[in-house]
Amino acid sequence: MYTLHNVGDQALLVEFENEISMEVNRKVMALKRALEERQIPGTGELIPTYRSLVIHYDPLTADLEQLKEAIDQSVGHLDLAALPKAIVTEIPVLYEGEYALDLEEIARIEGKTVEEIIRIHSQSDYYVYMLGFAPGHPYTARFENPFSFKRRETPRVRIVVQLGLSDIIPFDQPCGWNIIGSTPLLACDYRKENPFLLKAGQWIRHVPVDRVEFMDIKRQVELGCYQPITYEKEG
Repeated sequence: MYTLHNVGDQALLVEFENEISMEVNRKVMALKRALEERQIPGTGELIPTYRSLVIHYDPLTADLEQLKEAIDQSVGHLDLAALPKAIVTEIPVLYEGEYALDLEEIARIEGKTVEEIIRIHSQSDYYVYMLGFAPGHPYTARFENPFSFKRRETPRVRIVVQLGLSDIIPFDQPCGWNIIGSTPLLACDYRKENPFLLKAGQWIRHVPVDRVEFMDIKRQVELGCYQPITYEKEG
């Protein structure tokens, strides 16, 4: 079941169920893969979100009815088993001092120690639902043992968490997310052919590091020689 909307005269929006869940998001990713494989003339960038897919097209070269038919056929035969194997990227995180402005407050709200919050945040893999808002900005979530706190009433400027969701803010910017740690990695690095560190449909795992490790990785990132640890997700 899906709905189709025009987005101006150069894009279509395919919406699935109105919920944030991995099951719905996998439909989005499967549709993206199916349309990419079809290589429909005139289609451009395909942008996945939590529950929808934006399909850009060139109105001068694309056959809109052919595109809509391809969408309908693809949705009717989604092959979730054909999605690529899940990849995990490790994200080093410093949970300390000025790099973790809200960590102690979050521990108090949750009725846990700082060490327990760090363990909870770093013990599970997080699924990357989509990139959005800022270049390379991943919207991620884990599905076990979520936190209970919500966004801040007063925004901060800079990893951040809320309930079961977690974000990596690409650069200093106002936001209401709680800052419990910082990573030396760049979510977006335009020096690279593919500037984005992460992509929709993959996973991340936060790995606690100390200040020495943080600064060492930061220097490698600045030199453009750091290679994040990646591997296939088990199960």
